Amino acid sequence: MRKLTQVLAAAALAGAGVFAPMAGSTTAVAAGEGPWQIRARAIAIVPDENASVTTIGGDVDVTNEVVPELDITYFFTDHFAAELILATARHSATATTGPTDLGSVRILPPTLTLQYHPFPNAQVRPYVGAGVNYTFFFDVHAPTGLNVDYDNKPGLALQAGVDIPIGNGWLVNFDVKRLFLETDVTINGGAIRADLDLDPWIIGGGIGYRF
Repeated sequence: MRKLTQVLAAAALAGAGVFAPMAGSTTAVAAGEGPWQIRARAIAIVPDENASVTTIGGDVDVTNEVVPELDITYFFTDHFAAELILATARHSATATTGPTDLGSVRILPPTLTLQYHPFPNAQVRPYVGAGVNYTFFFDVHAPTGLNVDYDNKPGLALQAGVDIPIGNGWLVNFDVKRLFLETDVTINGGAIRADLDLDPWIIGGGIGYRF
């Protein structure tokens, strides 16, 4: 939780500069916006990891990462939309017993959420969402003498954020997601096994365009 607190504090300071000049505005935007929206964000991925490790015991630490993210949103109505979230990151893992370097793995968790937008025509547009993801683990780099495998798994996602239109279809976005991700880790053919819950917080901001 200490890692999450640090990232949230930094995000809050950055977000304050964006939202301050707009906090008092309730000006409606022009009608006739299209149903598609694309955003590009910078995201901080903060795993809230927990593991049960057989044979050697202990836990597993997984690194935080900052990466770009792309999402595509389609509005079925003014209030309801679906969003597909795409990003990949390489995380390093360490077993706390020893400690033992477990190398690194690239993670791809495509996530689909259904969103509710309560104020679709306001100048500040909050939203909430929930959905599913399927996480792929690939491109494992393990230290010499270790063979580390990660199982692909489905999971759930929660989301909250805000869009702020800035004119001509462009908008500023701030978004927080919680993914519930788990994987079974097998080391050296099963000599060591770990049930690893990653459950990352994903905190990001960026720009978007609606058309």
